[in-house]
Amino acid sequence: MTESPVREDRENSADALPFAAPCKNLQTNTPIRWVKLGWQDLRRAPLQSLTFGAILVATSYLLTFLALTLGNVIVLLALISGFIFLGPMLAMAFYDISLQLQKGRTPTVAGSLRRSLHNIGNQMIFAVILMIIFLVWARAASMIHVFFPELANPGLAELATFLGVGTLVGSLFAAFVFCISAFSLPMITDRQTDTVTAVVTSFNAVLRNKSAMVVWALLIVAAVAVGIATGFIGLGITLPLIGHATWHAYQETIDSSAWPPHPE
Repeated sequence: MTESPVREDRENSADALPFAAPCKNLQTNTPIRWVKLGWQDLRRAPLQSLTFGAILVATSYLLTFLALTLGNVIVLLALISGFIFLGPMLAMAFYDISLQLQKGRTPTVAGSLRRSLHNIGNQMIFAVILMIIFLVWARAASMIHVFFPELANPGLAELATFLGVGTLVGSLFAAFVFCISAFSLPMITDRQTDTVTAVVTSFNAVLRNKSAMVVWALLIVAAVAVGIATGFIGLGITLPLIGHATWHAYQETIDSSAWPPHPE
């Protein structure tokens, strides 16, 4: 029995797709424009954006409560670190809001949630990848304690090795997570692509635009730091801002036109 022409065309189309979407060359200060565009989206859809921001703040307080009730400060720090690693998964709704604004539509909270679940399969795969990275990071963090000085009251000099090794290891894990998540989830939101293609695309774009990505990473760290410094209240604004800015970062950096958009 011969295959139908429609099925054959789909298979040929899938085979013709590149392994990763091409990226554009960015100037070092380009991320500043992304933040400005993200702020415009936040102002155009404040109710929708701040609703999801409030959910993130509530989640932060819940994790803190569990850490203080069931654990200690070390557990709290681990939860915060894990929250930062898993944070990209919580930004899907912000990408959809920016997409709807870009199309000239009025986004809704329910609509953004519903469309965010359209790619639940790819989202779960990405979540598993992040979870594995976080578990490996947690194991590495526990092993770093072998460098902790045995003195009862260690000074800064005695703590230098422990702090240095811990900072280096944590930075490596954070940099890897940043590389695979910088553009992957917006691409999954926008186009009918798989997780591997989106992750490879993101990694390639980050490596090809190192100076701009360093600025972008610093802006994200600053936004998260402000949110945490304000007792998590600021996260209700800074995370939506970064979420919307990430959408514009993807739009200006990745050429994903080879992949079909999601059906309405």
